[in-house]
Amino acid sequence: MNKYITLIIAMLPWFAFSQEKVEGVVLDSEGSNALTLSGANVYWQDSQTGVVTDFDGKFSIPYIKEFNRLIISYVGFESDTLTVNEPKTLRITLKPSNELDEVVVQQERDAIQKTYFSPQNVITVNSAELLKAACCNLAESFETNPAIDVNLSDGLTGTKQIQMLGLTSPYLLITQENIPMVRGASQAYGLTFTPGTWIESIQITKGAGSVVNGYESISGQINTELVKPLTDNAVFVNGYANQNGRYELNTHFNRKLTDKWSTGLYIHGNKRVQKEDDNNDGFLDAPLGEQLNVMNRWQYQDAEKGWVSFFNVRFLNDEKQVGQVDFDPNTDRVDGVNRALSGAEVWGSEINTRRFDTSLKLGYVFPELPFQSLGFQTSYSYHKQDSYFGFRTYDINHESLYSNLIFNSIIGDTRNKFKTGITFAYDGYDEMVTATDYSRVDNSVGAFFEYSYENLEKVSLTAGLRVDNHNRLGTFVTPRFHIRYTPWEKGSLRGSFGRGKRAANIFAENQQLFASARTINIADTGGSVYGLEPEDAWNYGVSFLQGFNFLGKKGDITLDYYITDFENQIVVDWESPQEVSFYNLEGDSNAKSFQVEVNYELLPRLNLRSSYKFYDVSTDYESGNLQKPLLAQHRFLGNLGYETKAKENGAQWKFDYTLHSYGEKRLPDTSSNISEYQLGEYSLPYNHMNAQITKVFSKTFEVYVGGENLSDVQQNTPVLGANDPFGSNFDTTIVFAPIMGRMFYGGFRFKI
Repeated sequence: MNKYITLIIAMLPWFAFSQEKVEGVVLDSEGSNALTLSGANVYWQDSQTGVVTDFDGKFSIPYIKEFNRLIISYVGFESDTLTVNEPKTLRITLKPSNELDEVVVQQERDAIQKTYFSPQNVITVNSAELLKAACCNLAESFETNPAIDVNLSDGLTGTKQIQMLGLTSPYLLITQENIPMVRGASQAYGLTFTPGTWIESIQITKGAGSVVNGYESISGQINTELVKPLTDNAVFVNGYANQNGRYELNTHFNRKLTDKWSTGLYIHGNKRVQKEDDNNDGFLDAPLGEQLNVMNRWQYQDAEKGWVSFFNVRFLNDEKQVGQVDFDPNTDRVDGVNRALSGAEVWGSEINTRRFDTSLKLGYVFPELPFQSLGFQTSYSYHKQDSYFGFRTYDINHESLYSNLIFNSIIGDTRNKFKTGITFAYDGYDEMVTATDYSRVDNSVGAFFEYSYENLEKVSLTAGLRVDNHNRLGTFVTPRFHIRYTPWEKGSLRGSFGRGKRAANIFAENQQLFASARTINIADTGGSVYGLEPEDAWNYGVSFLQGFNFLGKKGDITLDYYITDFENQIVVDWESPQEVSFYNLEGDSNAKSFQVEVNYELLPRLNLRSSYKFYDVSTDYESGNLQKPLLAQHRFLGNLGYETKAKENGAQWKFDYTLHSYGEKRLPDTSSNISEYQLGEYSLPYNHMNAQITKVFSKTFEVYVGGENLSDVQQNTPVLGANDPFGSNFDTTIVFAPIMGRMFYGGFRFKI
């Protein structure tokens, strides 16, 4: 036996030497002046087998017959993909690129993409996924995505609130092309201000984000990339209508002016004039209103000199009316005073928003050093909201200025990269709650440094640190760390931790509480924001992604577990139906999130996406430790998508079906109400189904029809005390199921 072991050990070097390999060298150009590229990534597509070129630009990678697409990438150069069907020696030349960020291979992309190589847990949702639903705005873009939860915020406005890792959107950093966008005054309704057709892709990062984008991210980041004038359709028209009287129209007009300049004009309009009251409680199930949203976008590219730039300017006007069906603001509200004060008993609300914003992104890639670049981002916005909710008024003007300067380069070779820069932010709030003035000015300046090590073979990591000085939060340090390890083929194990800090805008973020009879209490402890201390939290997470092939079909499974632990949190306590209290956390508050997701191609062009999530989100309230209200601890999502084979002219059918299954939700305590207005301790579980069918007639025209809430689930009493809206039991905040019943819609898309 020993002699066989000795023989095997002796032959191992021979086996290693005889293993079939693909070898070669990677160069920056042709000819005698070509330079070798050290640290270029070389890997087999859809596998975890990859290497990095050595000091002389050479590589040697095992030949794997199951894969034949070899990808070569290097920062500052266009990636190349080669078809390799046998072991051979290659000489590869990459072309310089004018892009600031990593260049990806152009190919047909999955609707949702996950990366095996990034240290951060990033999910990319492209436009193909967004078209699976009506997707009228950003808030409605996540219905088929397992990473994000979508819920109604209240029983009146129909506003959809998103959550990730069991926490609501204020704990997410929401950016537009990596510039903070939905924050401050726009926190409640800002997601509805980005039309779905403007979105090219969405990047969802779970857990601590990058220090480059700021210190506010706690549970993750959602970044939206807008369509580009250079690559978007020259003309695009999208129309939408549903049976409840909602109409939308989107138009895109793009033109290439010169070799370097392109521009686009994007116009969105929506309107709802039809009054709906399916549950006959006397209140509108969805708001009346209209929105006009216009954006002009400019793109500049000079590949030879290394410049790229985007400039946006946008104007928005959004008007909503909610409340009782019979409410008429022209007669029931005179000179800004609700006539109910003089005896009328019609409750109503109007929320009118005007917003102007502009942004500039400017990037320069050093022609002689394509791995080195300089980027500058800046934005300005003015957000004005005038609103009232019955007797209460809420007006807020928010002026914001943001700038970020970023320098990218390498240390030695492109396996070792770094980003460093400085950030400046200014926020001026003119905020009135009825007769109380809560105006303030926030400003901050910070510096950051982020180091990345990329090795496709085993380990990649990103470690960042930023230091900020804020006039209300003081001087503080925000560390972030992400690591990725490849234990075996198609496996990716990730870990992360990081800190986030933010000044909570308690009224802007909780506007749904104004539409109730609750007394608002703030436990002023002398803190710097509303008399409260800033929020401070740490996020820890681990994730494992495993790709597989089963019965000749591809699939993947993801497991992740994240914990968000608050050092301080502004507790929003509405456990008493007569009041809502804001106070600093005394004790523990944490959110634990576990998710398992399986994606699999059942048949050619028939794909299954499924996920199960468990949340344990608890906080120490003044009344004791309680689970977060209105959050289902158990959630399941199933999505089936099928497409017929496209004909030469692009004609095909597309079918999509989504099932959401929600477990019971804990309801806020209503035991002190009279029996007529008391709710149970928990809601009942329910299923929610959506479906859509799309007929693509050609590459230029398609129509779609669909239905939402096909199971026709409705909450019977979304408005407590609807029969006495000016009484002490009136409350529109306890919404745990859909308000509107089954709804059908249709639309078309035309593009040139």
